Parts: sequence; structure tokens; C-alpha cells
Amino acid sequence: MAHIRSFLKREPVLMAAVLAALVSCFLVPPDAAYLHYPDFRTLALLYCLMTVVAGLRSAGFFSALSHILCEKVESVRLLGLTLVLLCFFSSMLVTNDVALLTFVPFAVVVLGMANRKKDLILVVVLQTVAANLGSMLTPVGNPQNLYLYSYYDLGFGDFLRITGPVWLLSLVLCALGCLLLPHEKLSLFLGEKPETDKKRLLFYAALFVVCLLVVLRVLHWAVMLLIVLAALAVGEYFGVDRRDAIDAIAEFVPTNNRSQMVRTERNTLIVDAYNANLTSMLAALGNFRRIRHPHKMVILGDMKELGDASEEAH
Repeated sequence: MAHIRSFLKREPVLMAAVLAALVSCFLVPPDAAYLHYPDFRTLALLYCLMTVVAGLRSAGFFSALSHILCEKVESVRLLGLTLVLLCFFSSMLVTNDVALLTFVPFAVVVLGMANRKKDLILVVVLQTVAANLGSMLTPVGNPQNLYLYSYYDLGFGDFLRITGPVWLLSLVLCALGCLLLPHEKLSLFLGEKPETDKKRLLFYAALFVVCLLVVLRVLHWAVMLLIVLAALAVGEYFGVDRRDAIDAIAEFVPTNNRSQMVRTERNTLIVDAYNANLTSMLAALGNFRRIRHPHKMVILGDMKELGDASEEAH
């Protein structure tokens, strides 16, 4: 019981959501339509993005980026502008909430080291505004964007054309807001540059690219989720250190006709001809269908070694 009480105290938002869901069951009785309510693609993308961003943070990426951008600023106004724009631009890729959770604490530390705590409230307010406005540009900027992007089946270019003009105006306004900070000289020493785990950084950067491919509908979200989770789970079962498993995945390049990408002078070929069964064939065709290109074609061969099910599968 103590563990249950501890869990309930740690997860008040989750418990509130569960309670609200239970209440809604009385208003709308459960039936088969419930299975269609969750948007699993959006949920999977959010989970993967949050996991990847947490990995990038643990690899030291954001600390190193902040250190590089802030160590040479020479005025309070320029420091504030840098901290605000960090939130504005990063929120486009790592969501507005993660941008604030990452860079607001950094702003508190940096302004404290610079003996400029009196400017902290204004900087944090501008960071909050910047993170929310900057996140509007891309589908992965915030959960609402991701849901609308999926629900209305928008193309990536269409989404940018809708959000781009307002995003540019927001960028100008955030920059103008930083003029409220004093233009006073600043002497700031942040110490040694934070170290980054390069292999881990490479691994999570690769996973982030995979997430973007799902956003662009080049890759099916279920394929991404299954491959990565299965690789880590198998490694765990056989006693392979998780860090070693991450390194192996990070260094993997598809070859030997297994989803291998081959570029010629005139075409790009996706060669997936090592072996096939019905499930892998449908997954490959599903992924290929999502690739947006005006000229594309599929060349299919036989699926071998299917036994009695061969005719029906074909």
C-alpha cells in the first residue's frame, strides 16, 4: 500500500486523467468505438520524441549548446536575446515544454553567475512566450500541432505555409521584447565546456531523424517502435549492456539487400530483396506508399518458402 500511495503522490496529473476517463465512461458507455478514439500514431510519436530528447539531454547536448552560445556574450541584452532565442528555435524540434524545462534552469544559473538576478523575471517571461510561439512552426513543436497535422493529413510543406508567416512575426516580436533588457556590459565566465557522450549523442540523433521520417510519413511509426524496442529488449534478455546495444544500433547501416538504399545517377533504389513473407511485404509496401514523390514504382518478386500458404499469401 505504501508503494501505491507513493505512486499516486508522484503522478497527480496521471491520476486526474484516469479519474476523468472513468467519469466519461458513465457519460459515454464503453463500446467497440472506443478502440478508434486513441490516435496511436500521435501517441507513439510523442513517446518517441520525449524519449529521444531525454536521451539528448543525458548525452549533454543541450548543456554544451547553451555553453557555446552564451560564453562569449558581452552585454545583458545580448545574453537575454540568446537565452530567449534558444527557447524559440529549439522548441520547433523538441517541443515547447522540453525547451522550457531545459533552458529556463540554465537561465537562472547563468544570470545568477552574472549577478543579474534582477533581470530573471523578464528573461523567463520572454523565454516562455518564445517557446510557445516558436513551437508553432513544425508538427513536432507541440502535441496540438502533431495531432492537427495527423488528423487533417497535412503535408509538411502545407503545414509550414500555414504557420510560417505568423512564426516569422513572432520571431521579430520576441527579439523586440529583448530590447527591454538593459544594454550594459557583461563579464561572464561559465567554466569548462560540458563534456558530451558522443556515441550516445549519435545514437539519439539518429533516432531523432527516424522520428522526423515518421512525421514526414516516410516511415511507419509502428516499424520504428518495434525495431528499436525489440533490439533493446533482446539485448537485455541476453545480458548485453544497454549502452553496448545503443552503440550497435547507432552504427548500423542497412546493407545486403535489407532495406538498403542505393543511389544511381538517375534514381534512388530501396532494395529490400533478401527474403520476404506476407507481413514484411505489407510493411515495405506501406512504407513505400508514404514516400511523397511524383515518380515511383514497385518491382515485386516471389515470396519463397511459405509452404501451403504460398498461393493465398500471393
